[in-house]
Amino acid sequence: MHKLWASTYKEFLLLTRDVGGIAILFVMPLVLIVTITLIQDSTFKTITDSQIPILVVDKDQGDVSKIILEGLKESGTFEVITKTDEIAARDLVFKGKYQLAIIIPENLTSSLEQKVNQNVDGIIAKFGLEETEDPLVKPEVLGKEVTLYFDPATQLTFKSAVKNGIDKMISKIETQSIYKAFQAQISDDPSEIIFETDTFITFKEVLPTDNDKEMIPNSVQHNVPAWTLFAIFFIIVPLSINIVKEKSQGTFVRLRTNPVSYATVLGGKTLVYLVVCLIQFVLMLSIGVFLFPAIGLPTLDVSGRMPLLFVVATFAGLAAIGLGLLLGTIAKTQEQSAPFGATFVVILAALGGVWVPVFVMPKVMQALSHISPMNWGLNAFYDVFLRNGSFTDILPEISLLFAFFITTTLIAIIYNEKKNAV
Repeated sequence: MHKLWASTYKEFLLLTRDVGGIAILFVMPLVLIVTITLIQDSTFKTITDSQIPILVVDKDQGDVSKIILEGLKESGTFEVITKTDEIAARDLVFKGKYQLAIIIPENLTSSLEQKVNQNVDGIIAKFGLEETEDPLVKPEVLGKEVTLYFDPATQLTFKSAVKNGIDKMISKIETQSIYKAFQAQISDDPSEIIFETDTFITFKEVLPTDNDKEMIPNSVQHNVPAWTLFAIFFIIVPLSINIVKEKSQGTFVRLRTNPVSYATVLGGKTLVYLVVCLIQFVLMLSIGVFLFPAIGLPTLDVSGRMPLLFVVATFAGLAAIGLGLLLGTIAKTQEQSAPFGATFVVILAALGGVWVPVFVMPKVMQALSHISPMNWGLNAFYDVFLRNGSFTDILPEISLLFAFFITTTLIAIIYNEKKNAV
């Protein structure tokens, strides 16, 4: 135990003498999490929190176009700006001044009424309810197109959402027109026959609750655990550099002359850097609890979750340390450990779902994500923050993290023993 304490104290002195390294370990993750959360916060807000200005050119000036305009305004998503010139609206969008321009075609209302009346007349004629003209001799009504101009830089998800929203509005307009046409054909007094046009099938979202309060996910709940893991795993860079530096400066040779095993040396490093990981974790949580509300972001709710959060952070820190010990043991120079360590952390973060959700990845990448320790840690954090999970729920993930730490540390010890035995 005395040897382990001495090794731990040595690592503590080395770490405290590197002011720049401490700044990278503590300050940079804080700047990163604040920046990313501010950028992504709007994607988690409700649609009424912000409005996107769009252009609308109404060439129809009829009932259908009025319904479309009212629907766009009532959605709360868009700030509708009317224009009269389609070319000017298109140019403004293509130059990036606006995200979207909607062009409502001429005679949309009259053409829709004519087409619906033809269809209704044909249906009634087949049932023999009244004498109608042969629908084949009626002039064909050509379909109308609502033209959408998007900024070339617009994301595909935004395009799909807009298209689906407009398609839903137009479908509802067509349905209501059909009902009105039937009312006019069936009765001389359409007011006597009332068709209900309200949506029959609706959707209900059920969220997890905590003390009868719905747990609504926000940008803070996603970004704090994600970028905390990124910061924790980034310690493999200074940790591996520290080990390589000891080997290159002869410190490790002097340690071998003492009756100290390599496992004891690694144990001292593990304890010091585990404390560093937990300090990073506390700082990240403090940012979410105290700073984010002051700058207009949602507050990170950690009430009743601290014990489980510390358990996840501890095992995630061990997994990161094990990887750093292995890299530092195998690498021969700092030029090998530093670039590889930084790049490998980025790869693990990408695979683990820190940047892009796993469910939107290709099938191959989804399968590969399961081998990333960051994915295990992130799922454990989500179980606590978003799924109101218990210790039993996070047990599979923390078991994988601990097994990863044991495996990488054992490989480092065995590799070192074989290398020094030769």
